Amino acid sequence: MQRNRDVYQEPLVSRYTSPEMQHLFSERYKFTHWRRCWIALAEAQHELGLKAVSAEMIAQLKQHAEDIDFELAEAKEKEIRHDVMAHVFAYGQQCPLAEPIIHLGATSQFVVCNTDLMVQKEALKLIQAALLRTIANLSRFARQHAALPTLGYTHYQPAQPTTVGKRVTLYLQDLLMDLDYITQLRRQIKARGAKGTVGTQATFLELFEGDHAKVRAMDELVARKLGFDSTFAVTGQTYPRKLDMKTAETLAGIGASAHKFAVDLRLLANLKVQEEPFEKKQVGSSAMAYKRNPMRSERMTGLARKLMGLPANFAATAANQWFERTLDDSAIRRMDLAQAFLLTDAVLQLYVNISENMVVYPKQIEKHLQEELPFMATEKILMACVERGESRQSMHELIREHSVAAGLEVKQNGRSNDLLQRLGEDARIPFSTAELEELLTDYQSFTGRAEAQTLDFLDEHVEPLLQHHQDEYTGVKVDLHV
Repeated sequence: MQRNRDVYQEPLVSRYTSPEMQHLFSERYKFTHWRRCWIALAEAQHELGLKAVSAEMIAQLKQHAEDIDFELAEAKEKEIRHDVMAHVFAYGQQCPLAEPIIHLGATSQFVVCNTDLMVQKEALKLIQAALLRTIANLSRFARQHAALPTLGYTHYQPAQPTTVGKRVTLYLQDLLMDLDYITQLRRQIKARGAKGTVGTQATFLELFEGDHAKVRAMDELVARKLGFDSTFAVTGQTYPRKLDMKTAETLAGIGASAHKFAVDLRLLANLKVQEEPFEKKQVGSSAMAYKRNPMRSERMTGLARKLMGLPANFAATAANQWFERTLDDSAIRRMDLAQAFLLTDAVLQLYVNISENMVVYPKQIEKHLQEELPFMATEKILMACVERGESRQSMHELIREHSVAAGLEVKQNGRSNDLLQRLGEDARIPFSTAELEELLTDYQSFTGRAEAQTLDFLDEHVEPLLQHHQDEYTGVKVDLHV
């Protein structure tokens, strides 16, 4: 499609999101699903005996369900300032026989809300599939590096060693929580159904001559025809905007999980121990040709930041729905509802891409371990000294003195960590330098149960879930635009 370079282009569409998600929020998808709502309503009314609606009318509606005259609808909307009635008019022009019964007994939110809910149902399927694909990628990576020791960090200061795989389980656990929230959210999405202007179904009750059972049956029948198992039991004019708030919170949660991962990877890239994929012809900087900027992780951070800020808008909208409904939800939802899903899609596109081919540099990891391990081994050395008959308190003070001195040399003079040499040359310490170095050769002994925890977590929590959902994510493909 030719891009109009004279008007603003939404970057979420032009640069960052999948065609599948873009399609769900397209005008064609929306307006064809408005027509699907009108067909479902007419069918339900006909099947329940409403004489005004005939099979021939429904056949005509179905015949023109897809071929929308957008120009006619747009021209009519300019005239009457009402998008739903403009499309009722355009549909009626194509279906003269059915024109009298299009939108019969309904309010605008019958098509708007039910269509929004159908879009969200399908969008959440895409989100869940990308989430599962990310989990599968990270699971494979964690298993591959389950035993590879690396420095752990607290406060971004070197702490006890962990393993590369164990660290990844932390990201996986966040995503499993997100997946659980998505599952819960999908169960909460129901049809608005056919509830009438303020949710009382008064017009439908009049159409069916006071037959409450038929009105209830129509509501349920419309929902089933639109692909829902049930409807919201009660509504005002719209489905509860509380659902939008919870949807935004759930999607923002995915953003927070991705943000945490992306920032960590950017820090690891700075340490030169782990990186996102970097393509052969990729340019890191226009000035510094040697650079390998973590641009995907940086983009992921920015998009996630925007996503995490959206729930406040949805909370304010839900809180400001006066009585049965006010229209200040309309404009902001046109932007924010689409953006919440498009942003999540964009973030997960990047997460899938990065997690498929992350790079690890074991020698660089080992270098950092060797620089810090003497400090981290002091407790192990202390215990070994006690085993040789020395006083714990005396040894603790000696080790502390040498550790402080060695640390100052590293920081102030840029020298290598010589703590082991200092301890080995102190006659009060019952070990030679060579013996102390021997204590540090097995990095694995410093990582505790990190490898076992990783494998247990993958085997018990991740793999069963992936096997259960295998058909949902195996076909997920990502093609980054930039």
